[in-house]
Amino acid sequence: MRFLFSSLRHQSSFYSAFRKRFGHYPRSQSRGYAGSQDYKNRRPDSQLHAIDDQLESESQSWQYFTIPAALLVAAGVGLAIHYNDERRSIKKGSQQGTTSRRNTVNRPAFGGPFTLLDTENHLVNERDFLGDWTLMYFGYTSSPDVGPEEVQKMAKANQILDTKYNMKVNPVFVTIDPQRDTISQLKAYLQEFDPRIIGLTGPINSIRQMAHEYASFLRKLKKMVRIIS
Repeated sequence: MRFLFSSLRHQSSFYSAFRKRFGHYPRSQSRGYAGSQDYKNRRPDSQLHAIDDQLESESQSWQYFTIPAALLVAAGVGLAIHYNDERRSIKKGSQQGTTSRRNTVNRPAFGGPFTLLDTENHLVNERDFLGDWTLMYFGYTSSPDVGPEEVQKMAKANQILDTKYNMKVNPVFVTIDPQRDTISQLKAYLQEFDPRIIGLTGPINSIRQMAHEYASFLRKLKKMVRIIS
């Protein structure tokens, strides 16, 4: 835009100087020709003055209309960019808020506080397992087939994660039959599979509450405790 304005000003100055210096042609014609009707009709000086005046008028008119138009265009572009940025930021913020609300609402409530006894007769709670992966299983030692198979899977998974992936995992076996699964019996049972498996026992009400918080439900059928998942 600045180049165009300066160019127009330069042309206007050029024509003004041209008119002052060369505006009057040397009249070398004779009187007869100067006074003839053909010469009067042409009048080169008058035509040149008219052209110069028209150019100056057009140059000034161009400047008067171009500057406001350029300012309006620049303002419009700026408003469009600002509006687009605001719309993107609002859309992004709404998406983040929706995602945050979705994660908060749909996140399942899993786990909770508990206090039980391990096979060394020590109190254990949920804080003792913070910072590491925990593989937890609810069962009982008198199970004839399902229980031993599941405990064997737990021992195998713990071995693979430890040797191949160098991952520390806390395998935990929680008995749901604390009346028959004494501390000594629970300890001997787990050592047959993997001595690293932590056995937990305690009052039946505490075990029921813990099982419920960890999405495992149990009930007693015909003098047997059975997990319903």
